[in-house]
Amino acid sequence: MTATPPETAGPATFPAAAGTGDHPVLRVPPAAPAAAAAYFAASLAFHSDVSDVAAALALPGGPGFVLIDTRSTASWDQGHVPGALHLPTALVREQAGHLLDRSVPVVTYCWGPGCNGAARAALALAELGFQVKEMLGGFEYWVREGFAYETWEGPARQAPDPRTAPVDGADCGC
Repeated sequence: MTATPPETAGPATFPAAAGTGDHPVLRVPPAAPAAAAAYFAASLAFHSDVSDVAAALALPGGPGFVLIDTRSTASWDQGHVPGALHLPTALVREQAGHLLDRSVPVVTYCWGPGCNGAARAALALAELGFQVKEMLGGFEYWVREGFAYETWEGPARQAPDPRTAPVDGADCGC
């Protein structure tokens, strides 16, 4: 079933599920609107999108945060976001206090959605008193969305993956 495009549509109407007990999506009912709003507001306080990080890094006055690559040196050399600081997760507790200013927010990233290194680094930073967010998608989605990156050999860039970003370079409108 396809919905009418938003430009011409009224409220979306779809047939009601015949019973939600065995329904794969609705067997656990959606949260109440107030609970959902609180959850999603909190999620946005903890996470940032790759394209939003890229836009912030391009601001004339700087991004207003420090971007930290939490991966190993070999991973960093393979490719990293230009302007990122390399601070592996295992060294955060030891070095963050010497390298970072607690008054400046921090955004962490690791390899991608299958890696929790950025979340572990963000936890350590928060426990040390830093304001911190995690960049969703990590380095994988930075590359897949077509943003430039640096390697030990120099700058690199790949065409956007059409499954993750508009191929014409336009904003996805999210």
